[in-house]
Amino acid sequence: MTFIPPVFISHGSPMLMLEPGRAGPAWRALAQALPRPRAILAVSAHWNTRVPAVSAAAQPETIHDFHGFPQPLYELTYPAPGAPDLAAEVTGLVPGIHVDRERGLDHGAWSPLRAMYPAADIPVAQLAVMPQASAETHHQLGQLLRPLTRRGVLILASGGLTHNLRDIVADAVDGTALAYVSEFRDWFVKTLQRRDLPALFDWRRQAPHAARAHPATEHLLPLYVAMGAAGENATAHIAYSDYQLGALALDAFVFAGDES
Repeated sequence: MTFIPPVFISHGSPMLMLEPGRAGPAWRALAQALPRPRAILAVSAHWNTRVPAVSAAAQPETIHDFHGFPQPLYELTYPAPGAPDLAAEVTGLVPGIHVDRERGLDHGAWSPLRAMYPAADIPVAQLAVMPQASAETHHQLGQLLRPLTRRGVLILASGGLTHNLRDIVADAVDGTALAYVSEFRDWFVKTLQRRDLPALFDWRRQAPHAARAHPATEHLLPLYVAMGAAGENATAHIAYSDYQLGALALDAFVFAGDES
């Protein structure tokens, strides 16, 4: 089958589902530039487990896992079919992975997917991240999943290049960022593009303002799964770059170039 490069998207505020701004059309254009997948494995920052886990619901519910937003946001659904067959493939690649047959799609998955594939006609399974585990562990998990990229599966990692909700500036103009946010973002992008794996794995110590940019790690960990799945020689191409609410870097990357 056609190789489909893994993708990382910074999904930003849930309000992007109601007011997509520049991000929604960019995500749609990204999907249109990729081969159409037979199934999607969404690696979501919003599903946290202690061991690797994959969902296998036949018809996953839409989970509204956010609070304090306008009522129309809670009325949105993403009725994509589940992907039990894909979950079975994942269990064959990742030893000891837990299969959750009830888990629905949280907004880490369905927020970007509503923009990318609005028809909701591609089967979706979710993969959890493990906040207690290291970036390198998630990279290794991605390496195990690499065969899926040659089986018509889009590995869509959804998190955030920065994620400190306490620093959100409600009236910030899109495209503007707090100084520390842009400094962290610039370091990470440069380090990612030169594929300095030791520095990327050690980002908590080496990246400027790392603890402030990510008080918790779960929004960055999906990126390492995508990078691992792409192969040793893959490069990170910037598909979209922007800032939202001052504190959220909205970068999206396509990990392309290693189809062997």
